[in-house]
Amino acid sequence: MDCQHFSICGGCSLPRMPYEQQLALKRKRLGELLGIDVPPLIPSPAISAFRQKVAFAFGSDPRGEGLVMGHYARGSNRIVPVRECPVHSIRANRIAFALRDHLSQAGIGAADAGGILRHVIVRASADDREAIAMLVVAHNDRALRAPIRRFLASDDRPDGFFLNIKASAGPAMVGRETIRIDGRAYLREREAVAGSGRRSVDFLVSPATFFQTNVGAGRELVRLVKDGIGHAARVLDLYAGSGLFALPIAVGGATVTAVEENRQAVDDLKANIRVNRIADARLRPICARVEDALARLARDRWDGVVLDPPRSGCTPAVLDGVFSRMRPERAVYVSCNPDALATDIRTITASGYGIASVQPIDMFPHTEHIETVMVFSRSRLSLTR
Repeated sequence: MDCQHFSICGGCSLPRMPYEQQLALKRKRLGELLGIDVPPLIPSPAISAFRQKVAFAFGSDPRGEGLVMGHYARGSNRIVPVRECPVHSIRANRIAFALRDHLSQAGIGAADAGGILRHVIVRASADDREAIAMLVVAHNDRALRAPIRRFLASDDRPDGFFLNIKASAGPAMVGRETIRIDGRAYLREREAVAGSGRRSVDFLVSPATFFQTNVGAGRELVRLVKDGIGHAARVLDLYAGSGLFALPIAVGGATVTAVEENRQAVDDLKANIRVNRIADARLRPICARVEDALARLARDRWDGVVLDPPRSGCTPAVLDGVFSRMRPERAVYVSCNPDALATDIRTITASGYGIASVQPIDMFPHTEHIETVMVFSRSRLSLTR
């Protein structure tokens, strides 16, 4: 895969490196960090057009030529204007570029230059048949109405369109208020992962909620988690999001309690429970901080726990609640940050758990990102050296 922006864009950190070398490099780095022998990464099913979630930032042209849209340069807040992004969904790219053109023609400016535009986020289904888009702005300005109407009347219109209000700058990409302007509230990932037997699981995905960007690799991720949790009858899913793991585990026959702090994600999870016709007794969502929920749930018996924490890893309170107080027979830890995982392993193994298995998976080709699924067991010797 090639891209004209490889030399300046910070989106891809392994430009032009052959894919086999990328996988070998990641495997070596992960093994060194964890201090164990790790198997080869499960490769991404595709190395181009694999990102079903597209996100661009708006900025002002330093040459004074108006609005630009692109990605941040590596290690800076400078926006690199892009004309292509081969790792993105083809349809999602087309929608984002068309929206940019309508906004630019209307003279709408970027927030960093006194205007209102911050980001555009487009989510496309794995087959590109469905797409929803969200424009993130500093405030809801009347000047947006005409260009958005023209955009929604064009052949590039998405199936659903939203406006998100983010009044102040900061690291978060979206604000708390989202307004649906047109079309569908969700897109559907049909049969995204296998459930039990011939039954499959469908996911409704809203634009402001996290869902795996690489849906093809996401199927492998879910398979690893389901295999890791084994035949556990009562499962606690922590940092559950909109139910990526909780739904297929429940469909597979377990009783699941899913804890998630983000209200929109919990609402999406409830919608997913309904669309998949899962009984309330089979899957129970809890909207709460994981630390707060554990204070109540630690007294119950859990056969298995799934943890999918943010990049910073699990807090000491979460590790203590799961591995010192609950002490399930099995725990599956899904990590997007090997450094945080390496730190948490020491606490987990010191609590009497061994590493039953480890499997990295490549969710983001052309970057140094490594996703890892690690299974811990109370009855298994550790693989650490």
